[in-house]
Amino acid sequence: MYFDSFSDFLAMGDHGFYVWLAYGAYLILIIWNLIGAGLRRRQVLESLGRYWRRELANSSDRNQEDRKAE
Repeated sequence: MYFDSFSDFLAMGDHGFYVWLAYGAYLILIIWNLIGAGLRRRQVLESLGRYWRRELANSSDRNQEDRKAE
């Protein structure tokens, strides 16, 4: 499609409002997904960190109890 001017390009043959609205919605959804994935990744890493710290603490407690029992 060929446009005579930049304003014709923005108008998109009188469909510009819907076209740019669709592009805007798409952009918002992509950004939302990227931010959501980053936040979820952070939550998972924090949860794994808590889990491994708890496992390490339990492991050292069991080792101390085993040494006392000997």
